[in-house]
Amino acid sequence: MTSVFDRLVGQQAVVDELSAAARSAVGASAALDDADGGAESMFGDAVPAPRNSMTHAWLFTGPPGSGRSVAAQCFAAALQCEIATGAPGSEVGCGRCHACATVMAGTHGDVRRIVPEGLTISVKLIRETVQIASRRPGVGRWQIVLIEDADRLTEQAANALLKVVEEPPSRTVILLCAPSVDPEDISVTLRSRCRHVPLTMPGVDSIAEVLVGDGIDAERARWAASVSGGHVGRARRLATDESARSERNQALGLARAATNESTAYGAAEALVKTAENSAKAISAVLDEAETEEMRTALGAGGTGKGAGGAMRGTAGFLKDMERQQKSRRTRLQRDVLDRALVDLAALFRDAVVASYAAPVAAMHPDHSEQTLRMAGFASPEKLLRCVEAVLACREALDVNVKPKFAVDAMVADVATALRR
Repeated sequence: MTSVFDRLVGQQAVVDELSAAARSAVGASAALDDADGGAESMFGDAVPAPRNSMTHAWLFTGPPGSGRSVAAQCFAAALQCEIATGAPGSEVGCGRCHACATVMAGTHGDVRRIVPEGLTISVKLIRETVQIASRRPGVGRWQIVLIEDADRLTEQAANALLKVVEEPPSRTVILLCAPSVDPEDISVTLRSRCRHVPLTMPGVDSIAEVLVGDGIDAERARWAASVSGGHVGRARRLATDESARSERNQALGLARAATNESTAYGAAEALVKTAENSAKAISAVLDEAETEEMRTALGAGGTGKGAGGAMRGTAGFLKDMERQQKSRRTRLQRDVLDRALVDLAALFRDAVVASYAAPVAAMHPDHSEQTLRMAGFASPEKLLRCVEAVLACREALDVNVKPKFAVDAMVADVATALRR
């Protein structure tokens, strides 16, 4: 790998823009050094600034799998890159220097990355992070805050962040990642203060090339890329993990099961159970490591004088951690279930496309025979109602409806739509 930006698949326009901005940032950093790090940001308003210049707040948007968080992390590495000179066309984000390596590994002292594990990002976390990031950098050029899934910011957290974006410290850069610029994903005011970097879904060829580069068989890489919906991480998992392929088949099988009352609700229950088990398996590994680390930090297992009472008064800390772990487990279950629902909606969509023989690429090309049968079984209008039922289920999960109730309601709606 010759550059951190090599991790971005099919996003050359974004790479060019971020590389140019990172080179511009070298000059901005030098100017701040000459001014002895003045209190005011030298970037000014982000909106009218040229696209190839540096600014203090950025918003990366794109659908899941487009690489928005990868783009933000690569940009953070490029801003801290030790060999960057700022000369036009010069290398930036080399991927070889200590700064690039530590940013990409998540261990750089001046880059704080917030990855929400629960349902929301709290105002307390934002305030604590921003307070630290408002100081002068310790080892790099900038203090950088990278917030993944910024659409999970609570209203209070968004307001706390807005204050910093409106009056940024001279050495602080804010990088936000969200699905879109829709007000439901990011507040209008916060979005208006950020430079917007939209990412698109990479093509099948680009994804397959990456997987082959990872050592995956070319035929399997091509298949995984074609059914991943443009999601590089999903494609990699489908190509390497049998359980991921099994979960996908289970989700797609729900379309047939929903047509028969004797199988519909059993299939729905099995889908929810699979998501629950997957979330538990992932959480178990994370929880065990976190719990052991916390207990060690609080003095468990120590020897010597006073070691016996080291854990007294720590029950509150452990309970807080258990609540956070439970919230993460809930989020994981919903994420796994949502992925299954996206696959199912895409299958009904493919059936609609097949009904009209439209020259549009299928989302599940390996299930073309099934979609042709679906197109022969139900009219396009009925299939569209099935798509709407799946999307309504996703919305219900998003507002905390219990998965069993949401999926059962979806199955009932699909069955009703197909009977009409």
